Amino acid sequence: MTWPVKDTDLTKLGKAICKGAKGIITVADVQFGELTLTGPASRIVEALTILRDEHGFHQLIDLCGADYPERPLRFDVVYHLLSMTHNRRVRIKVQTDEDTPVASATGVFPAANWFEREAFDMYGIFFDNHPDLRRILTDYGFHGHPLRKDFPMTGYVEVRYDEELKRVVYEPVKSVEWRNWDFLSPWEGIERGFAAVLPGDEKGKS
Repeated sequence: MTWPVKDTDLTKLGKAICKGAKGIITVADVQFGELTLTGPASRIVEALTILRDEHGFHQLIDLCGADYPERPLRFDVVYHLLSMTHNRRVRIKVQTDEDTPVASATGVFPAANWFEREAFDMYGIFFDNHPDLRRILTDYGFHGHPLRKDFPMTGYVEVRYDEELKRVVYEPVKSVEWRNWDFLSPWEGIERGFAAVLPGDEKGKS
């Protein structure tokens, strides 16, 4: 198959997948030259197995999360698959909340092991039957999940080396000095509300 794949071919593929999946994959949508599938989170392992065995998507390229705090099921778990033989890509998404685990895909794609650990670390998404679900990017004892939309930009603690204790210590964030960006460009002229002379310009007038 040629690349890029035409939208008509992707639409045809999506309909064929949904028809054969019989409720395991429920929706196929083509946008921006990409095929996105959705289905119930409780059947994600079956969906991935169908895509691997029946449609030739033998490689898991990526697994990631997306956070939508305004939704009851705030997280999307997104799987990106590749078919080397057909030169096609597909994305499949399921939704879950903070407490409901998604079945681990490690039995279908062993590469999902570290991807699921990353999604757990960054978003707090749980994966049922994962062989070793623990943090992978943040430090030991890290509080919270950094890629959630409601995670504060400053974090909850700051880390420093204590000379007296001779070890690294964790302390609550005490103060943050925010830089005052004025976005003033000397090439675009003076904007309303800013000084007419940039610092250092006065030297050229003497």
